[in-house]
Amino acid sequence: MIDMIEKEDPVISEEEAAQYDRQIRLWGLDAQKRLRGSRVLLAGLGGLGAEVAKNLILAGVKGLTLLDHEQVSEESCRAQFLVPVTAQGQNRAQASLERGQNLNPMVQVHADQDRIQDKPDDFFLQFDAVCLTGCSRDLMVRVDQLCSKHNIKVFCGDVYGYYGYMFCNLGKEHNYVEEKPKLVKPSSSDGPEAKKAKVDPNETTMVKKTASYCTLKEALEVDWTTEKAKAGMKKTPVDYFLLQVLLKFQTDKGRDPDPLSYPEDSQLLRQIREDVLEALAVRSDLLNDDFISYCFSEMSPVCAVVGGVLGQEVVKALSQRDAPHRNFFFFDGRKGNGMVDYFGPN
Repeated sequence: MIDMIEKEDPVISEEEAAQYDRQIRLWGLDAQKRLRGSRVLLAGLGGLGAEVAKNLILAGVKGLTLLDHEQVSEESCRAQFLVPVTAQGQNRAQASLERGQNLNPMVQVHADQDRIQDKPDDFFLQFDAVCLTGCSRDLMVRVDQLCSKHNIKVFCGDVYGYYGYMFCNLGKEHNYVEEKPKLVKPSSSDGPEAKKAKVDPNETTMVKKTASYCTLKEALEVDWTTEKAKAGMKKTPVDYFLLQVLLKFQTDKGRDPDPLSYPEDSQLLRQIREDVLEALAVRSDLLNDDFISYCFSEMSPVCAVVGGVLGQEVVKALSQRDAPHRNFFFFDGRKGNGMVDYFGPN
């Protein structure tokens, strides 16, 4: 069954109805009510985080908490449009608050300057969805496992130069509705040859569906030595293995590849690539050296694409309207294309 629409305020005011008129026409009043009753945590206010924040605020969630302990730097100003250029040295979440709130005064936007690593488990339980951007693998796995136990939807994402990704875990049983063309049974007047149902182009019907998701830990720990995994290797995007390399780099260095440390980081990326591919028991030539030159810094166009998809998926999940991505989205700015693929124990 579809979850309850709204516990505290089941009615959308006339002002809200006018504000969200286009969206209500697109995905319906019930979906907008579910959005209006949802509280979201967004961790990481870099370029990607700013895009996601903008999309969620404009969509009309009930509340959005911006969590980031880092300060605004010259580089972050290039890809982060919510912080003024005069805000260098200020906290990124606090500096993003004013412009974020101005996008939609009906959304409760809060800034939290604490380190996400220091937050107790209870902190995350107050939200309906948690979105982690620019976070380490260990932190994402910890938060994902916690939220999975409490039926909280989890989204992760990051941008590395020309590359970006998004992951989502909507739980073992995510219910949603999808609009489909209405099928009309053939009548006797259609003749004896009319055996199949016809599609009525003027009418649609809402179909209830269910999707199942795995944890991030399961998605990143696929056993590539099994026959089934080997058989599917040709169809597996190399972006998945590139992500493994970049997450390992972040774990080892405590940061993403830095343009100011290009020679050192390039050498380390080559070594990590060899170590990761060997540990996964896959071919050593899956990733050539080309990727190294294109995974430094946050690029605004890539942030816009990945942030648009990530924001869209949060909206779809919370509104329970339309089929969500399952469970990875990869974007390659060099090729200008994106791909959705599923990775997990099965």
